[in-house]
Amino acid sequence: MQPFLTANWRYLAMLNYIVDPRLLAPLVPSGTEIDFENGETFLSVVGFLFLDTRLLGLPIPLHRDFEEVNLRFYVKRKSADTWRRGVVFIRELVPRYAIALVARACYGENYVAVPMKHEIEHLDENLKVEYSWRRGRKWESLKMRATGEAQTISAGSHAEFITEHYWGYTGLRSGCSEYRVEHPRWKIWNATGLSSMWTSQAFTANNSSKC
Repeated sequence: MQPFLTANWRYLAMLNYIVDPRLLAPLVPSGTEIDFENGETFLSVVGFLFLDTRLLGLPIPLHRDFEEVNLRFYVKRKSADTWRRGVVFIRELVPRYAIALVARACYGENYVAVPMKHEIEHLDENLKVEYSWRRGRKWESLKMRATGEAQTISAGSHAEFITEHYWGYTGLRSGCSEYRVEHPRWKIWNATGLSSMWTSQAFTANNSSKC
């Protein structure tokens, strides 16, 4: 079957927070449950580049390369005798209105189109990544620095828990949206410096419906 959407994800920057699971409970789609790691619940802010984006194998002019910043948490769903580990997106920011419209219509995801920009510096073993988005007249950002070579993710590590979720779940009025996301196992840099400037309102979801 032809994948609906394909793209390259590059230069992911991730901030992971431990939160009270009661804060996320109203957003957990029915049929899923929060995926805990060692009894803790995580919320992540993620920025990255979408490159060579295609819908049903076809490139869309002016919509192939763009930034995304999203706020997500982690769930799991029992399927037969296995668990499907997935992600629920609270809010997703992109700079392309057509991308936001298609994502809301096809997947029910909470996409919003806002002005965005990025800055990537990758020289030898020094890496700097910055993603920015504008709300009204105010620019907000997510910045990280790293040095050295990318490392293989260790089995059973926190990095494996955060990155190895291959399903997406969204609560819709007509039912539950479930879709699979395939990607190779990533390598990672551990940040040596980071900063963020954003307000919670940038990621507030209007739709908290359940499946």
